[in-house]
Amino acid sequence: ELYGCSLCTKNVCGACMEDCGSIPICNVCHVTGAKSVEGSYVRTLAKLFDDRGVKIDGTYQLNVGGNTDFLNMARHNRLKFKRISKTEAVQSNLKVPLEPDKVHIGPSDFVPWIKDKKICFCRIEGRKFGEAPVNIEVRLKVEDSPNSAGCTIDGLRCLKLALDRGIKGKLDSISAYIMKHPALQYPDPVAREMVEAYIKGERER
Repeated sequence: ELYGCSLCTKNVCGACMEDCGSIPICNVCHVTGAKSVEGSYVRTLAKLFDDRGVKIDGTYQLNVGGNTDFLNMARHNRLKFKRISKTEAVQSNLKVPLEPDKVHIGPSDFVPWIKDKKICFCRIEGRKFGEAPVNIEVRLKVEDSPNSAGCTIDGLRCLKLALDRGIKGKLDSISAYIMKHPALQYPDPVAREMVEAYIKGERER
């Protein structure tokens, strides 16, 4: 299984984890997804600001698309967990998380004519030394359907390694590297090193 149940990410569902213990899983909330380019660039930029001593005053990422995924998300009652996972992916990368009203990340609107394209608009505002203002704006455009294909393949390869090695339960390394809302969050460079160590057999999970 590439996806576990939503409660697995919180480590509160004992029965679920017991059931999942019979197979290897890439632990993630089932209503979210993999951390592709679109899912990684905002958290990377936010961490860059944070690491360089910039106090972030606020950030947003607005996504628009024209496929059926975005059509479904036009019903905003379906977006609760999507927004939670996307926001957590950014917040977990900061030394001090932003106040909830200072961060907005998630699907924004359905635009039929752009079809399977996803367009992301990101802005981060902050203050550096001497309270000097600094902000960055980024526009990213991707083909949405295959956007997470590489992450999915990496996850499947790591799951196959686990099957071959007789390892069961959640794989923390690949989960942290490719998933937006894993049970254990790590900075991307650290998670990548964990995955490399796992592939080489230097760590169990």
